[in-house]
Amino acid sequence: MGLPENSLTADEKIVLDFHPHWTTLLKSILELILVVAVAGAAIFFLPHFGLQTQVRLGIAGVALLVALFFCLVPFLRWFTTRYVLTTHRFTLREGVLNRSGRDIPLARVNDVSFSHNLIQRMLGSGTLVVESGGERGQIVLKNIPQVERVQAELYRLIEDLADGHYDGPPAKD
Repeated sequence: MGLPENSLTADEKIVLDFHPHWTTLLKSILELILVVAVAGAAIFFLPHFGLQTQVRLGIAGVALLVALFFCLVPFLRWFTTRYVLTTHRFTLREGVLNRSGRDIPLARVNDVSFSHNLIQRMLGSGTLVVESGGERGQIVLKNIPQVERVQAELYRLIEDLADGHYDGPPAKD
């Protein structure tokens, strides 16, 4: 979970907890396929000579290092990035080795908007813009899954907070 239970206030509840959309990993997945294909072709079509096994192991080792750098690191970044919407705040936590976070109290949110192009609509993602009255202004979150649902839920929570009540998350479809 992106937000430990012990960091919640007494009456605060987690409403949504999610990663960025899986499409943020598409580039890494394509790079992994390319690395495997190039390394496989190099190993398969390697001419036969005395040091063949060592060269093949070297190619496989280099391919593994490239795959780790270009594929595992972005996956870890995606996996450790969490967006959490609670009844009192919207939080962003990110980082593999060095962690950082940002909390926006719902009472300070002035505007919540979203956008998505045709491909994002087909894939179910988009960009969420949360504007707050704080020092930092707005936060732009790209590749948010089900961005319309997140925007609606965030807006509903802001309205509930302004009215002084919280009815819990909406019923599932």
